[in-house]
Amino acid sequence: MHILDKWTKLLDEGRHVDVIYTDFEQAFDKVPLKRLLSKLRSYGVREDLIKWIKGFLVHRRHQVRVNSEYSTLCL
Repeated sequence: MHILDKWTKLLDEGRHVDVIYTDFEQAFDKVPLKRLLSKLRSYGVREDLIKWIKGFLVHRRHQVRVNSEYSTLCL
C-alpha cells in the first residue's frame, strides 16, 4: 500500500510513474536465459537491470505457491 500511495502522490503532482510488472511464475522452465537477456537488451533495458535479472535467475531454485499448493521445485 505504501508504494501505491507514493505513486498516487507523484501522479497528483503531475509527475510520471513507470512500472514494469513481471510474472516469473511459469517462465523459469520455458524461456532460455540467453534469449530473454537478448530480448531485454533489444528493448533498451539498462545493463545493470539485466545483470540483476540474470543474477536472480541463475543457479536458483524456484517454486510457486498458490494458496496452500506448491509447484515442483525447479533448479
